Amino acid sequence: MLDETTRQFTQVFNAVCAYGWQHSEKNGVRLHHATYYDLREAYPRLNANVLIQARIKATEALKSAFDRKAKGRKAGQPQSRQCPIRYNERTSVLNWQTQEVCLSTVEGRILVPFQVPPYSSKYAGYQVTTADLCIRNERYWLHVVVSVPEPDVPQSDEVIGVDLGLNRPAVTSNRHFLGSRHWKEVERRRFRLRRKLQSKGTKSAKRHLKKLSGRSLRFHRDCDHVLSKRIVEHATPGSTLVIENLTHIRSTSKIRKKTETSRRLHSWSFAQFHTFLSYKAQERGMQVVKIDPRHTSQTCSQCGHQARNNRRSQSVFHCRSCGYQLNADLNAAYNIRDKFCLAQGGTSVLSGPLSDGLSSHASV
Repeated sequence: MLDETTRQFTQVFNAVCAYGWQHSEKNGVRLHHATYYDLREAYPRLNANVLIQARIKATEALKSAFDRKAKGRKAGQPQSRQCPIRYNERTSVLNWQTQEVCLSTVEGRILVPFQVPPYSSKYAGYQVTTADLCIRNERYWLHVVVSVPEPDVPQSDEVIGVDLGLNRPAVTSNRHFLGSRHWKEVERRRFRLRRKLQSKGTKSAKRHLKKLSGRSLRFHRDCDHVLSKRIVEHATPGSTLVIENLTHIRSTSKIRKKTETSRRLHSWSFAQFHTFLSYKAQERGMQVVKIDPRHTSQTCSQCGHQARNNRRSQSVFHCRSCGYQLNADLNAAYNIRDKFCLAQGGTSVLSGPLSDGLSSHASV
């Protein structure tokens, strides 16, 4: 029954996507009026609310595809071979005590037992908002979204600047260098393997490339989870995390094409990282703020002198004016923090000058 429900849900999703793409339509209301009644007649056994959720998913996919097309990027008609069913409070009832969930199918409602993975057990018992039923390796997984109340954490005056980069994933103004150098080597190894498989061009090589693509996506996702968790763990609950607004960095960057740095820049999942950091910080009563990243790497956090040649190398910052020297990423983290503090009240939240960095000729 779940297999048949998934099949019909996928067909509805593809039908709405086909109509929207052919008519250049991405408005959810107009798509609903144009497709709902025909789809209800074509799929009478599919719950009406489940059918509407398929249309909503198709609308989201169409909006993403049209946005890519408007930016001049490669985009085609969205299509799915096995679209996960989206359930809400009207089409599913989850009981945390008995660990059973009631789901709508083409044959009516069925009661299915479930198990909560250990890493998700802390969220068990909260109010369920939506859930997606996925099939992975011939097993069903219910991805449940729960509503967690805001924590009662007293607000702190601490502000922490976070410099994100390709060489060092994250450096904080409270002097924590986070991330692993092993991540970069894993990416290099996979790039060499991908290039070797692409040169072969056989069917088995293409199958291997497809598996490698999924593995890389999961690896990036795991790295973003680990990095965001480490940043939150090293911050005081109730404090403010300040990061750079890296939107459009791929189009504004002056890095030469066809280099390792350019390749890593275009595979940098900073938007996903910001999402993970935001909800992890929210759980501890912290807020995440974005600021303009311009000149944060060229400005001395000690005297404020700005010059391109202040940064002698990727890792060394040496001010041409006052001689202040320290790690370049740490200097940028200080500037990010101070830039936010100046915008808020004109003074730093810390005692002393705007940057309490390392002593004048020290390096990290």
